[in-house]
Amino acid sequence: MSSSFEKLDFIIEKIEDIESFKARYKSIEDLLNDVMGYDATLMSLLQIGETLNKLRDEPFANLLPIKGTYDVRNFIAHDYEGVNKMIIEDIIRTQLPKLKQIILNIKN
Repeated sequence: MSSSFEKLDFIIEKIEDIESFKARYKSIEDLLNDVMGYDATLMSLLQIGETLNKLRDEPFANLLPIKGTYDVRNFIAHDYEGVNKMIIEDIIRTQLPKLKQIILNIKN
């Protein structure tokens, strides 16, 4: 079983994967309108949610948006066709940078 810090590193890796996907397109909209970009982004978000949920018993868990992120994970996993691209765009644009900063603060 991996440590809490390894899990945090994995989440950072997934966020950076999404940042990398985003950099390949002119806009987030273009990313989400491309089948491979969309699928890769949603898979990374699913993995972020799943991994955050595994940290729910850690002393620093109250600093992380575990419930909301796990809710997104569940929605992606159980209603893939119903995913709202505008919500995913907001997550990429505003929520992931915040999450990345929170994790970096925890690690320091």
